[in-house]
Amino acid sequence: MNGASDDAGEELVLAALPPVGGRGFAITWWGRSWLKALEDTALDTARLRQGRRVARGGAVGAVSVRPGRLTAVVRAEDGAPYRADVLLRRLTDAEWDRLLRTVAGEAGHIAALLDRDMPKRLVADAQAAGVDLLPGIGDLDPECECGEWDHCSHTAALCYQVARLLDADPFLLLLLRGRGERELTDELQRRSAAHAEREPRDSAPRVAEAEPAAAAWAGAAALPPLPGPPPAVERPGTVPSLRTDPPAGDGIDVVALEFLARDAAGRAARWLAEALAPGHAGTAPQAPLSVWEDAVRLAAGEPPAAVVGRLTRGCGRGRRELEIAVRAWGFGGPAALAALAGERGAPLSEPELRRVREQLAAAWADEERRPVLRGDGDRWTVVGERAQLRHDAAGRWWPYRRRAGHWWPAGPAERDPVAALAAARGAEAEDGETTGGRGPDGDPGAAAAGRQASASSTG
Repeated sequence: MNGASDDAGEELVLAALPPVGGRGFAITWWGRSWLKALEDTALDTARLRQGRRVARGGAVGAVSVRPGRLTAVVRAEDGAPYRADVLLRRLTDAEWDRLLRTVAGEAGHIAALLDRDMPKRLVADAQAAGVDLLPGIGDLDPECECGEWDHCSHTAALCYQVARLLDADPFLLLLLRGRGERELTDELQRRSAAHAEREPRDSAPRVAEAEPAAAAWAGAAALPPLPGPPPAVERPGTVPSLRTDPPAGDGIDVVALEFLARDAAGRAARWLAEALAPGHAGTAPQAPLSVWEDAVRLAAGEPPAAVVGRLTRGCGRGRRELEIAVRAWGFGGPAALAALAGERGAPLSEPELRRVREQLAAAWADEERRPVLRGDGDRWTVVGERAQLRHDAAGRWWPYRRRAGHWWPAGPAERDPVAALAAARGAEAEDGETTGGRGPDGDPGAAAAGRQASASSTG
């Protein structure tokens, strides 16, 4: 950061920043809080958008930062220069005393500030002491030569530019509140030294005297009981409309936000129901979803078409691939996606292969109607038909059906390969097919019977 300070250390003049592309103006959390105060205050969002364009174009000149005031010459989009000022209330001496006591009492706060960082805990500790460091709604007071009484494009551009400066040096915010870096660091060092002198000379930690375990637990009976579980909810809460007039700022997809809010409410309701279910304490936690799995889960919630488009682009997948994955998700969640992706289980041993062949052969007594399967023990395809079975690491069989050049999931996993094959062949009705071998001996009802049988053919 380029800048110069006068002898009193009460003003910094910061060189103009070069134009910036489409990136956001604030990276740090305190820089974003600064912009939130601006955007929550301004009445005209069109002026804010215009101010962002002006700031991105490098039209904000050198910025003067001094207690209570920001000043810069800002060139409008037509090139006309305007002096723009933004005022922020200075802290009183009493507020500074409370703030300095708070910062000096925590060595980490001083180290963070010197490292050009502003921890959230520092701001929270200051608020607890009755001092607001960051501006809130209405705290950024605009003054501009253009004569507008609210934030105009020139004061907005100045605020957006200052957000970039605050990212690099949070001491600028403290200067705006009334005191410069040199004054603050000197005062903090003085207070820290005084605080250290008041500490006991022997600062070695003292070891507490041992206490018998029985005595330590004796008071546990007097503790109040834990509160009961929260009540169950019948349905997720209703998500309010996020659409505003005028519309939200650039880059905000309100339709996607509403869908995500509904999804979050639904998941929260399901998790609460699971937590209240008997035996939940012994349930193993679920593994976190991958980006692809979560995209499929979201797409399975029937989002608007625009959201589906964003999901496909975000994952680098095609719409048909996502459509097939959504169908698999409906049959078995992540396990079904693993089968779809070809994550096969351990190969079947020879005794297991022999047992499967016997089951498949026994299910269709009529050799003319018996399906012939070709496979390697993990993925078996019915010769002459569009049916397939996939075997996973958990020993389950997943039915698949060939349609439009792709293998589509045809049902949930089955422990019995006969039942899975019946489901795969039974899905032919969806394709408008009329193959005769829907079940043992051509009986359409044998698909259900196959769940109790143990059969099919092999190849």
